[in-house]
Amino acid sequence: MTITIIARVVVKEGKMEEAISILKKVIPKIKASEPGCLEYITHTVQKEKNVILFYEKYANKEAFEAHNKNLRTNMVEFNPLLEPGAIIEVCSEII
Repeated sequence: MTITIIARVVVKEGKMEEAISILKKVIPKIKASEPGCLEYITHTVQKEKNVILFYEKYANKEAFEAHNKNLRTNMVEFNPLLEPGAIIEVCSEII
């Protein structure tokens, strides 16, 4: 069964360009090194200038666990740019 993650993070004031630049480097590496990662898409929010949404989809629990194992290392440059309090939803598809 696939696992979908929807995450919402708030970037510190004045750090959005840097955050986007880091994501543009890191996300292709994540996709290439995690074969169970089916989707990894980031979005900005039009009416909230410092918010980034993540849409992630994994083939199964093992793929999701592999991603989590590497997450701190992969996001070492990105995480310091964030305000505390990320919202992370673990979802299951209905159809």
